[in-house]
Amino acid sequence: MEVTFYLSGAIAIAATLMVITGLSAVHALLYLIVSLLAVAIVFYALGAPFVAALEVIIYAGAIMVLFVFVMMMLNLGKAAAAKERDWLNPGMWVGPAILAALLLAELFYIFAQGGTLSGAAAVGSKEVGIALFGPYLLGVELASLLLLAGLVGACHLGRQEDGHGHENG
Repeated sequence: MEVTFYLSGAIAIAATLMVITGLSAVHALLYLIVSLLAVAIVFYALGAPFVAALEVIIYAGAIMVLFVFVMMMLNLGKAAAAKERDWLNPGMWVGPAILAALLLAELFYIFAQGGTLSGAAAVGSKEVGIALFGPYLLGVELASLLLLAGLVGACHLGRQEDGHGHENG
């Protein structure tokens, strides 16, 4: 499990760096999904399968769908349609596919060993929840405020105004 933890952590860091340094919003979105999946495996390796499942369902599922809708809302017409055709290039998927394949290999490794947690990694979801909402409450709340600020910024960018300063739509 220790190998799984460190490898997932390294994948999460690499994918997050690609999110920050990437020039394309679609690439950043793909790498962000890979990063969130890697963090879910880190939680699982730490013995919190419930938190790992929530990470996948809430963050990698629901919030990423919301970001996709925001990107669709910011569509700029024919120039954006031509750019979207370029995004379908298989070369764009190489980086996220490699990182996702590593995560999949880790999952197979975990399940091949019986999917059980050993020793110090066997911490229950209750203990993780108590830690997140105990001494780490400020960090959890700051992360939620950061997500809220991103959503408000995306809505502000997506808002269209006519020539008189009134909003359309």
